[in-house]
Amino acid sequence: MTVRTAWTAQGAETARRIAVRTAACGVAPLALVLTTAETATSHGSMSDPVSRVAACFAEGPESPQSAACKAAVEASGTQAFYDWNEVNIPNAAGKHKEIIPDGKLCSAGRDKYKGLDLARADWPASDVAAGAHTFKYKATAPHKGTFQLYVTKEGYDPSKPLKWSDLEAEPFAEVTNPKLENGSYVFDGKIPERSGRHLVYSVWQRSDSPEAFYTCSDVDFGGGGGSANGTKSGSDAGAAPAAPSDRQIAGGSERSTVDHGGHGGDDGKDAHDAHGSGTGHSEESGESGLKPNGAKDGADAAAAEDAKDAKDAKPDLAETGGDGSTTGIAVGGAAVLAIGTGVVFATLRRRAALGRHRA
Repeated sequence: MTVRTAWTAQGAETARRIAVRTAACGVAPLALVLTTAETATSHGSMSDPVSRVAACFAEGPESPQSAACKAAVEASGTQAFYDWNEVNIPNAAGKHKEIIPDGKLCSAGRDKYKGLDLARADWPASDVAAGAHTFKYKATAPHKGTFQLYVTKEGYDPSKPLKWSDLEAEPFAEVTNPKLENGSYVFDGKIPERSGRHLVYSVWQRSDSPEAFYTCSDVDFGGGGGSANGTKSGSDAGAAPAAPSDRQIAGGSERSTVDHGGHGGDDGKDAHDAHGSGTGHSEESGESGLKPNGAKDGADAAAAEDAKDAKDAKPDLAETGGDGSTTGIAVGGAAVLAIGTGVVFATLRRRAALGRHRA
Protein backbone atom coordinates (compact mmCIF):
# COMPACT_ATOMS: atom_id res chain seq x y z
CA MET A 1 0.00 0.00 0.00
CA THR A 2 1.37 3.40 -0.95
CA VAL A 3 1.92 5.75 1.95
CA ARG A 4 1.43 9.40 1.19
CA THR A 5 2.39 12.24 3.50
CA ALA A 6 0.97 15.14 1.52
CA TRP A 7 -1.99 16.78 3.20
CA THR A 8 -5.33 17.39 1.56
CA ALA A 9 -6.20 21.01 0.94
CA GLN A 10 -8.73 20.96 3.74
CA GLY A 11 -6.31 19.38 6.21
CA ALA A 12 -3.58 21.82 5.28
CA GLU A 13 -5.88 24.80 5.76
CA THR A 14 -6.95 23.49 9.15
CA ALA A 15 -3.30 23.04 10.14
CA ARG A 16 -2.54 26.59 9.02
CA ARG A 17 -5.36 28.02 11.12
CA ILE A 18 -4.22 26.03 14.14
CA ALA A 19 -0.61 27.14 13.68
CA VAL A 20 -1.59 30.82 13.36
CA ARG A 21 -3.86 30.71 16.41
CA THR A 22 -1.30 28.81 18.44
CA ALA A 23 1.46 31.25 17.58
CA ALA A 24 -0.81 34.16 18.46
CA CYS A 25 -1.35 32.62 21.90
CA GLY A 26 2.33 32.43 22.69
CA VAL A 27 3.02 28.77 21.97
CA ALA A 28 4.77 29.18 18.62
CA PRO A 29 7.51 26.64 19.49
CA LEU A 30 4.98 23.88 18.92
CA ALA A 31 4.79 24.92 15.27
CA LEU A 32 8.37 23.77 14.85
CA VAL A 33 7.09 20.21 14.85
CA LEU A 34 5.51 20.76 11.45
CA THR A 35 8.71 22.00 9.86
CA THR A 36 10.39 18.61 10.33
CA ALA A 37 7.95 16.89 7.94
CA GLU A 38 9.33 16.35 4.46
CA THR A 39 8.25 13.87 1.83
CA ALA A 40 11.23 11.97 0.48
CA THR A 41 11.56 11.91 -3.27
CA SER A 42 13.35 9.23 -5.20
CA HIS A 43 16.89 8.53 -4.28
CA GLY A 44 19.72 9.11 -6.71
CA SER A 45 22.53 7.82 -8.89
CA MET A 46 26.27 8.22 -9.43
CA SER A 47 27.17 11.48 -11.13
CA ASP A 48 30.99 11.30 -11.00
CA PRO A 49 31.77 9.05 -12.75
CA VAL A 50 28.41 9.32 -14.49
CA SER A 51 26.23 6.21 -14.34
CA ARG A 52 24.65 4.74 -17.46
CA VAL A 53 21.12 5.53 -16.35
CA ALA A 54 21.99 9.12 -15.39
CA ALA A 55 23.84 9.68 -18.67
CA CYS A 56 20.89 8.47 -20.75
CA PHE A 57 18.45 10.55 -18.72
CA ALA A 58 20.66 13.60 -19.28
CA GLU A 59 20.70 12.92 -23.04
CA GLY A 60 16.89 12.90 -22.99
CA PRO A 61 14.72 9.76 -22.84
CA GLU A 62 12.70 10.88 -25.86
CA SER A 63 15.70 11.65 -28.07
CA PRO A 64 18.93 10.10 -26.76
CA GLN A 65 22.08 11.07 -28.63
CA SER A 66 24.49 8.17 -28.14
CA ALA A 67 24.02 4.83 -29.85
CA ALA A 68 24.17 3.01 -26.51
CA CYS A 69 21.46 5.13 -24.91
CA LYS A 70 19.29 4.80 -28.01
CA ALA A 71 19.60 1.03 -27.72
CA ALA A 72 18.89 1.13 -23.98
CA VAL A 73 15.74 3.19 -24.48
CA GLU A 74 14.64 0.83 -27.24
CA ALA A 75 15.11 -2.12 -24.88
CA SER A 76 13.62 -0.60 -21.73
CA GLY A 77 11.37 2.21 -22.94
CA THR A 78 11.60 5.84 -21.90
CA GLN A 79 10.01 5.45 -18.48
CA ALA A 80 13.02 3.65 -17.04
CA PHE A 81 15.09 6.77 -17.67
CA TYR A 82 12.56 9.22 -16.26
CA ASP A 83 12.86 6.98 -13.18
CA TRP A 84 16.68 7.15 -13.37
CA ASN A 85 17.12 7.54 -9.61
CA GLU A 86 15.41 4.31 -8.56
CA VAL A 87 17.55 1.36 -9.69
CA ASN A 88 16.99 -0.45 -6.43
CA ILE A 89 16.13 -3.66 -4.62
CA PRO A 90 13.70 -3.00 -1.76
CA ASN A 91 14.86 -5.75 0.59
CA ALA A 92 18.44 -6.42 -0.48
CA ALA A 93 19.76 -6.39 3.10
CA GLY A 94 23.33 -6.78 1.92
CA LYS A 95 22.66 -9.92 -0.14
CA HIS A 96 23.57 -8.31 -3.43
CA LYS A 97 25.44 -11.21 -5.03
CA GLU A 98 22.79 -13.69 -3.97
CA ILE A 99 19.84 -11.85 -5.49
CA ILE A 100 21.30 -10.13 -8.57
CA PRO A 101 22.19 -12.66 -11.29
CA ASP A 102 25.22 -12.40 -13.57
CA GLY A 103 24.51 -10.34 -16.64
CA LYS A 104 21.99 -8.16 -14.78
CA LEU A 105 24.14 -6.17 -12.39
CA CYS A 106 23.43 -2.77 -13.97
CA SER A 107 19.64 -3.26 -13.83
CA ALA A 108 19.80 -4.80 -10.34
CA GLY A 109 17.93 -7.73 -11.87
CA ARG A 110 14.90 -5.55 -12.66
CA ASP A 111 13.31 -6.05 -16.05
CA LYS A 112 12.32 -2.41 -16.15
CA TYR A 113 15.98 -1.38 -16.43
CA LYS A 114 17.17 -4.24 -18.67
CA GLY A 115 18.52 -1.78 -21.25
CA LEU A 116 21.30 -0.91 -18.80
CA ASP A 117 22.62 -4.47 -19.05
CA LEU A 118 23.31 -4.27 -22.79
CA ALA A 119 26.82 -5.60 -23.41
CA ARG A 120 28.48 -3.10 -25.72
CA ALA A 121 31.72 -1.14 -25.86
CA ASP A 122 30.27 2.23 -26.82
CA TRP A 123 28.54 3.31 -23.61
CA PRO A 124 29.38 6.97 -22.86
CA ALA A 125 32.45 6.77 -20.61
CA SER A 126 33.89 9.20 -18.07
CA ASP A 127 37.63 9.80 -18.29
CA VAL A 128 39.41 8.80 -15.08
CA ALA A 129 42.95 8.15 -13.93
CA ALA A 130 44.42 5.87 -11.32
CA GLY A 131 44.91 7.48 -7.91
CA ALA A 132 42.91 9.81 -5.72
CA HIS A 133 39.46 10.70 -7.01
CA THR A 134 36.48 12.58 -5.55
CA PHE A 135 33.27 10.71 -6.21
CA LYS A 136 29.82 12.26 -6.35
CA TYR A 137 26.45 10.60 -5.99
CA LYS A 138 23.41 12.77 -6.74
CA ALA A 139 20.99 12.26 -3.85
CA THR A 140 17.46 13.26 -4.78
CA ALA A 141 16.61 11.92 -1.33
CA PRO A 142 19.33 11.16 1.21
CA HIS A 143 19.42 8.04 3.36
CA LYS A 144 21.90 6.86 5.94
CA GLY A 145 24.02 4.00 4.70
CA THR A 146 27.23 2.74 3.16
CA PHE A 147 28.62 3.18 -0.36
CA GLN A 148 30.89 0.53 -1.83
CA LEU A 149 32.62 0.99 -5.19
CA TYR A 150 34.03 -1.89 -7.23
CA VAL A 151 36.08 -1.74 -10.42
CA THR A 152 36.36 -4.36 -13.14
CA LYS A 153 39.46 -6.53 -13.33
CA GLU A 154 42.17 -6.20 -15.93
CA GLY A 155 41.02 -7.95 -19.08
CA TYR A 156 37.40 -6.81 -18.67
CA ASP A 157 35.52 -7.05 -21.96
CA PRO A 158 32.62 -4.54 -22.15
CA SER A 159 31.16 -6.40 -25.14
CA LYS A 160 30.24 -9.30 -22.85
CA PRO A 161 27.51 -9.31 -20.14
CA LEU A 162 28.84 -8.04 -16.81
CA LYS A 163 29.31 -10.77 -14.21
CA TRP A 164 30.16 -10.57 -10.52
CA SER A 165 33.44 -12.33 -11.32
CA ASP A 166 34.37 -9.43 -13.63
CA LEU A 167 34.60 -7.17 -10.55
CA GLU A 168 37.36 -7.15 -7.99
CA ALA A 169 36.28 -9.13 -4.94
CA GLU A 170 36.73 -6.18 -2.58
CA PRO A 171 35.61 -2.56 -3.02
CA PHE A 172 38.37 -0.08 -3.77
CA ALA A 173 36.41 2.64 -1.97
CA GLU A 174 33.94 2.41 0.90
CA VAL A 175 32.32 5.10 3.03
CA THR A 176 29.48 5.28 5.53
CA ASN A 177 27.25 8.35 5.78
CA PRO A 178 29.39 10.63 3.58
CA LYS A 179 28.89 14.37 3.59
CA LEU A 180 26.30 16.09 1.43
CA GLU A 181 27.30 19.05 -0.72
CA ASN A 182 24.79 20.82 -2.96
CA GLY A 183 22.50 17.79 -3.02
CA SER A 184 25.21 15.20 -3.70
CA TYR A 185 27.08 12.76 -1.51
CA VAL A 186 30.78 13.51 -1.89
CA PHE A 187 33.58 11.18 -0.82
CA ASP A 188 37.15 10.33 -1.77
CA GLY A 189 38.70 7.08 -2.91
CA LYS A 190 41.79 5.77 -4.66
CA ILE A 191 41.21 4.23 -8.09
CA PRO A 192 43.44 1.25 -8.92
CA GLU A 193 45.72 1.15 -11.96
CA ARG A 194 43.94 0.20 -15.17
CA SER A 195 44.09 0.96 -18.88
CA GLY A 196 41.41 1.29 -21.52
CA ARG A 197 37.67 0.96 -20.85
CA HIS A 198 36.42 -0.35 -17.51
CA LEU A 199 33.37 -0.09 -15.29
CA VAL A 200 32.82 1.19 -11.74
CA TYR A 201 29.97 -0.56 -9.95
CA SER A 202 28.41 1.12 -6.92
CA VAL A 203 26.29 -0.39 -4.17
CA TRP A 204 24.50 1.95 -1.76
CA GLN A 205 23.10 -0.11 1.11
CA ARG A 206 20.86 1.82 3.46
CA SER A 207 21.36 1.30 7.20
CA ASP A 208 17.86 2.49 8.08
CA SER A 209 16.22 0.02 5.69
CA PRO A 210 17.10 -3.21 3.80
CA GLU A 211 16.81 -1.23 0.55
CA ALA A 212 19.86 -0.85 -1.68
CA PHE A 213 20.66 1.08 -4.88
CA TYR A 214 23.00 0.15 -7.71
CA THR A 215 24.80 1.92 -10.57
CA CYS A 216 27.12 1.08 -13.47
CA SER A 217 29.50 3.84 -14.52
CA ASP A 218 31.57 3.30 -17.66
CA VAL A 219 35.05 4.79 -17.39
CA ASP A 220 38.05 5.23 -19.68
CA PHE A 221 41.61 5.19 -18.29
CA GLY A 222 43.10 5.95 -21.70
CA GLY A 223 45.19 3.65 -23.87
CA GLY A 224 43.69 0.63 -25.57
CA GLY A 225 40.36 2.29 -26.33
CA GLY A 226 40.75 5.98 -25.83
CA SER A 227 43.07 8.62 -24.46
CA ALA A 228 43.26 10.24 -21.08
CA ASN A 229 42.85 13.73 -22.56
CA GLY A 230 39.16 13.19 -23.19
CA THR A 231 39.22 12.26 -26.87
CA LYS A 232 37.91 8.82 -27.78
CA SER A 233 39.18 6.75 -30.64
CA GLY A 234 37.97 3.67 -32.45
CA SER A 235 34.58 2.58 -33.73
CA ASP A 236 33.54 1.29 -30.29
CA ALA A 237 34.43 4.42 -28.35
CA GLY A 238 31.61 6.26 -26.61
CA ALA A 239 31.40 10.02 -26.09
CA ALA A 240 32.00 11.48 -22.64
CA PRO A 241 28.73 11.48 -20.64
CA ALA A 242 27.18 14.38 -18.77
CA ALA A 243 25.37 14.16 -15.44
CA PRO A 244 21.80 15.50 -15.39
CA SER A 245 21.50 19.11 -14.29
CA ASP A 246 19.18 20.23 -11.52
CA ARG A 247 16.98 21.81 -14.18
CA GLN A 248 16.74 18.52 -16.08
CA ILE A 249 15.95 16.66 -12.87
CA ALA A 250 13.20 19.10 -11.96
CA GLY A 251 11.74 19.01 -15.47
CA GLY A 252 11.82 15.23 -15.70
CA SER A 253 10.16 14.73 -12.31
CA GLU A 254 6.75 15.38 -13.87
CA ARG A 255 7.21 12.28 -16.01
CA SER A 256 8.46 10.09 -13.17
CA THR A 257 6.19 7.24 -12.10
CA VAL A 258 8.09 6.69 -8.89
CA ASP A 259 5.88 7.42 -5.91
CA HIS A 260 7.72 10.19 -4.10
CA GLY A 261 5.89 9.51 -0.86
CA GLY A 262 6.65 5.89 -0.24
CA HIS A 263 8.17 2.63 -1.33
CA GLY A 264 7.07 -0.10 -3.68
CA GLY A 265 8.22 -1.98 -6.77
CA ASP A 266 8.42 -1.85 -10.52
CA ASP A 267 4.90 -1.25 -11.81
CA GLY A 268 3.85 -2.01 -8.25
CA LYS A 269 5.20 -5.55 -8.41
CA ASP A 270 8.51 -6.10 -10.20
CA ALA A 271 10.87 -5.60 -7.29
CA HIS A 272 8.59 -7.57 -4.99
CA ASP A 273 8.11 -10.45 -7.42
CA ALA A 274 11.80 -10.70 -8.19
CA HIS A 275 13.11 -10.40 -4.67
CA GLY A 276 10.25 -11.09 -2.27
CA SER A 277 8.10 -8.73 -0.30
CA GLY A 278 9.65 -5.74 1.33
CA THR A 279 9.84 -1.99 1.36
CA GLY A 280 10.57 -0.51 -2.06
CA HIS A 281 9.07 2.12 -4.36
CA SER A 282 5.51 1.96 -5.46
CA GLU A 283 4.89 3.34 -8.91
CA GLU A 284 1.76 4.54 -10.56
CA SER A 285 0.70 4.19 -14.19
CA GLY A 286 2.72 5.74 -16.97
CA GLU A 287 0.37 8.70 -16.89
CA SER A 288 1.60 9.52 -13.38
CA GLY A 289 -1.76 11.04 -12.51
CA LEU A 290 -0.99 14.01 -14.74
CA LYS A 291 -3.32 15.75 -17.13
CA PRO A 292 -2.06 16.53 -20.66
CA ASN A 293 -0.82 19.94 -19.55
CA GLY A 294 1.22 18.34 -16.74
CA ALA A 295 -0.96 19.70 -13.93
CA LYS A 296 -2.39 17.53 -11.20
CA ASP A 297 -6.07 17.88 -10.45
CA GLY A 298 -8.04 18.85 -7.35
CA ALA A 299 -6.66 17.80 -4.02
CA ASP A 300 -3.35 16.67 -5.54
CA ALA A 301 -2.62 20.19 -6.76
CA ALA A 302 -3.50 21.63 -3.36
CA ALA A 303 -1.37 19.01 -1.65
CA ALA A 304 1.54 19.83 -3.94
CA GLU A 305 1.22 23.51 -3.04
CA ASP A 306 1.16 22.67 0.67
CA ALA A 307 4.21 20.46 0.24
CA LYS A 308 5.98 23.37 -1.47
CA ASP A 309 5.09 25.66 1.43
CA ALA A 310 6.50 23.14 3.89
CA LYS A 311 9.66 22.78 1.78
CA ASP A 312 10.14 26.55 1.69
CA ALA A 313 9.97 26.61 5.48
CA LYS A 314 13.07 24.41 5.91
CA PRO A 315 16.21 23.36 4.02
CA ASP A 316 15.98 20.51 1.53
CA LEU A 317 16.77 17.10 2.97
CA ALA A 318 19.62 16.80 0.52
CA GLU A 319 21.15 19.91 2.09
CA THR A 320 20.74 18.81 5.70
CA GLY A 321 21.75 15.18 5.53
CA GLY A 322 18.33 14.10 6.80
CA ASP A 323 17.41 10.47 6.24
CA GLY A 324 13.75 10.85 5.30
CA SER A 325 12.67 9.20 8.55
CA THR A 326 10.68 12.22 9.75
CA THR A 327 7.80 11.86 7.31
CA GLY A 328 5.45 10.59 10.01
CA ILE A 329 6.06 13.55 12.28
CA ALA A 330 3.62 15.77 10.39
CA VAL A 331 0.62 13.85 11.67
CA GLY A 332 1.93 13.78 15.20
CA GLY A 333 2.92 17.42 14.97
CA ALA A 334 -0.55 18.44 13.83
CA ALA A 335 -2.04 16.48 16.70
CA VAL A 336 0.29 18.16 19.19
CA LEU A 337 -0.62 21.55 17.77
CA ALA A 338 -4.30 20.79 17.99
CA ILE A 339 -4.00 19.60 21.58
CA GLY A 340 -1.82 22.54 22.53
CA THR A 341 -4.22 24.98 20.92
CA GLY A 342 -7.16 23.43 22.73
CA VAL A 343 -5.38 23.70 26.06
CA VAL A 344 -4.44 27.33 25.43
CA PHE A 345 -7.96 28.35 24.43
CA ALA A 346 -9.47 26.46 27.34
CA THR A 347 -7.09 28.25 29.71
CA LEU A 348 -7.94 31.63 28.23
CA ARG A 349 -11.66 30.93 28.55
CA ARG A 350 -11.25 29.93 32.19
CA ARG A 351 -9.25 33.07 32.93
CA ALA A 352 -11.86 35.22 31.23
CA ALA A 353 -14.65 33.56 33.19
CA LEU A 354 -12.72 33.97 36.43
CA GLY A 355 -12.16 37.65 35.67
CA ARG A 356 -15.87 38.22 35.09
CA HIS A 357 -16.72 36.37 38.30
CA ARG A 358 -14.31 38.50 40.32
CA ALA A 359 -15.70 41.64 38.76
